[in-house]
Amino acid sequence: MKNKLDLGVNIDHIAVLREARRINDPDPVLALGICAQNGADQITIHLREDRRHIQDEDARRIIAISVLPVNLECAIDEEIINIVKALHPHRATLVPEKREEVTTEGGLDVKGSFEGIDKAIKELKSREIEISLFIDPTIEAINASLKLGADMVELHTGSYANIYAMLNGSLPHSHHKIHELDLPRAELKTKLNNALEEIKSAARYAKGLGLEVAAGHGLNYQNVSDIVEIEEITELNIGQSIIARSVFTGLGEAVKEMRNLCQR
Repeated sequence: MKNKLDLGVNIDHIAVLREARRINDPDPVLALGICAQNGADQITIHLREDRRHIQDEDARRIIAISVLPVNLECAIDEEIINIVKALHPHRATLVPEKREEVTTEGGLDVKGSFEGIDKAIKELKSREIEISLFIDPTIEAINASLKLGADMVELHTGSYANIYAMLNGSLPHSHHKIHELDLPRAELKTKLNNALEEIKSAARYAKGLGLEVAAGHGLNYQNVSDIVEIEEITELNIGQSIIARSVFTGLGEAVKEMRNLCQR
């Protein structure tokens, strides 16, 4: 029997909709019960430095009342780390941040930011907060994560998701910075297979070192099936596609549909 695959539902984009009008509706807190009732295993939120969606009070209320574990994504900025320590979520996932980016564009520079990440991890672990590092699926990043004392790594699936969208959807071939030219379909298929193999190899390697393995970024109802089949991955964090579908189906049905796709 295959191991269980947990589904973390990222509810940031409910707050994105609220902040578009800078009012108090929709309230992301109202999603907690719906997610729990329809098969989510975890709630994920990202408290960004620029507070573009989730606010401090959102994070406080969500962590205080959620019946599911809360995975709080954050940068290693000292102010943010102090807030996370006070909020005391089940897990903190350390992620890179750039103010100008639309969404997180890649994994942590674990080697280049080693000292800063090490300091943040020590601060968080002093409060017995579990640590995950959001990294690119490379051996170097995994080795550094282990050295830093992470409990889990979350493999960045953005390259895989972008190539999949170029091959199967309307995303322009030049949309993502790593694909600067339009490419033939055969070449896109090769790149997609390579990206998937990179994730598989990284998951096996990390699991072999004793790290728990999660994955996320750009995963949706169309592209998630191949990631689900990677047995070493025990958790997926998915947000934008679930919230987007909920506009048409309702949040409960959107979560349930993704939960069904994540069954093993």
